[in-house]
Amino acid sequence: MENRNYISSYCAVKEGEVIVDHSTSYSEKTLPSIDFIKSVYKHFQLNYPKFYKMDHLCKLAFVTSELLLKSNPVTQKYSSEDIAIIIANSTSSLEIDTEHQNTISDKNNYFPSPAIFVYTLSNILIGEIAIRNSIKGENTFFIFDKFDPDFMSSYINSLLNSGKAKCCITGWVDFYENKYESFLYTVEKEKGTLNIEHTSEQLKKLFNN
Repeated sequence: MENRNYISSYCAVKEGEVIVDHSTSYSEKTLPSIDFIKSVYKHFQLNYPKFYKMDHLCKLAFVTSELLLKSNPVTQKYSSEDIAIIIANSTSSLEIDTEHQNTISDKNNYFPSPAIFVYTLSNILIGEIAIRNSIKGENTFFIFDKFDPDFMSSYINSLLNSGKAKCCITGWVDFYENKYESFLYTVEKEKGTLNIEHTSEQLKKLFNN
């Protein structure tokens, strides 16, 4: 019999709303993208000074992961080596890449910034989540044209069924040209309160909700 895994919690941040496990936790439709993300940070009193040094993509990933792990504190349940982080998006780190390029394109006004350059890798957001929560398990970042529930369900289920991880923090985090969307969720062997099987069909429903 095939092993089954379950979506135990999720958090989505998009279009001026924060949704945690089917419920809207915060809404402020009037704010521009980065201002909204900062308002989420302040509203939920997420105390992490390094937040203000992050690029926009990492800020989005950080607030989403914080609210996800408040809803379902898997770091208290599993060892740090047993938690994987698998995230995808469509634009990689293009937002901060463009900013970095602007600092080096003019030879007469050449001012590269190490603070900017450090974020010119998309998987930096995984590093920020891992450092914040002392997670040491497998981590991978994928780039797709759009969220791919077929791939994500297959890959994560294989990861858990093979025993390489007991829990996975996974999903989609994208920020480019003031457009943003994040959807992070936890997958475990246990059903949890949501009792949603980790299948492509269920992911489609949650992501498009």
